[in-house]
Amino acid sequence: MEGGIYMGRNLYILAGSLILFALISCGIAYTNIARQPGSPGDVSLWRTMGLGFLVVGLFVALAGVLSSLFEQAERRDDEARRARRKH
Repeated sequence: MEGGIYMGRNLYILAGSLILFALISCGIAYTNIARQPGSPGDVSLWRTMGLGFLVVGLFVALAGVLSSLFEQAERRDDEARRARRKH
């Protein structure tokens, strides 16, 4: 296993974490927690943070998918090249 496979997995884990934070931020925005006096920020701040986490998480997930696809294509090309050398 090479480093590219681990890179794709790390990107998937990062994307999952960011999307989880986005869900938590949006959940806080739609509950009464953000409307209590003395709570950190206001509702629009929590919604904006949730949207930002979601967008960044989706881009990271896309990078993970592309990284895995290119790694798979490179691995298959190497296998085909080795098969051609044997014959």
